[in-house]
Amino acid sequence: MKRALLKVYSAYGLIVFALIFLVLLPFFLLVIFIRPFEKYAYHLNYLWSRFFFFFLFLNRTRVTYEYKPGGGQRYIFCANHNSFLDIPTLGLIHHKFKFIGKASLRKVPVWGFMYSRLHILVDRASLKSRHKSWLKAQEEIRKGFSVAFFPEGGILTKNPPQMAAFKEGSFRIAVEEQIPIIPVTIPYNYLLLPDKMPLVMHPGRIEMIVHEPIHPQGTDDAAVVALKQAVRQKIEDTLSTYGSR
Repeated sequence: MKRALLKVYSAYGLIVFALIFLVLLPFFLLVIFIRPFEKYAYHLNYLWSRFFFFFLFLNRTRVTYEYKPGGGQRYIFCANHNSFLDIPTLGLIHHKFKFIGKASLRKVPVWGFMYSRLHILVDRASLKSRHKSWLKAQEEIRKGFSVAFFPEGGILTKNPPQMAAFKEGSFRIAVEEQIPIIPVTIPYNYLLLPDKMPLVMHPGRIEMIVHEPIHPQGTDDAAVVALKQAVRQKIEDTLSTYGSR
């Protein structure tokens, strides 16, 4: 009986996701095709996330800001990644940023088109794609956008909330551009929507902790390694304090 109810709830979650996106789609198309409006896309991302979680979890979300990102500042947001809910969860940060995500997201009907036009997609199996996404991220940062990475490079861990190894890309960009990284911890999404097939949604509450910025110390390879270690340690330490529900 419980499993049947969870399947119904999962279907409901998919319907909510689709309907809210379709309601906002005309506005997303405006920011896609009228380039001066692109800078307002983050407002739509925020609204989509807010409405999605309002109807999905009855607005049971808690975002803890150890640091409130300044509106005119550029950052790189780095979050742990264990669930498909992590993308809309990061959308709850009301800040002008672009995601860097997997190229396979382009295949999602309609939503994938929007995502690929407003954000940065990378095929990690392609050296050319990785280099292109690197240059695109630098370009967007220099235009005044922040960027958001999942430094594990996807949902790769087999034992959440334990994290997989971090890729260096986001940390190298932070060092080259000399901008801070804001670690973000998402402790429970792997319980709400586990990365298992078939996908089954569970009721609960979204939690997210936005940490103090960590600034690069230096401009060489050692600075990249030190920054990556510091960000990982911060997220790991926070995950350990939350434990499992």
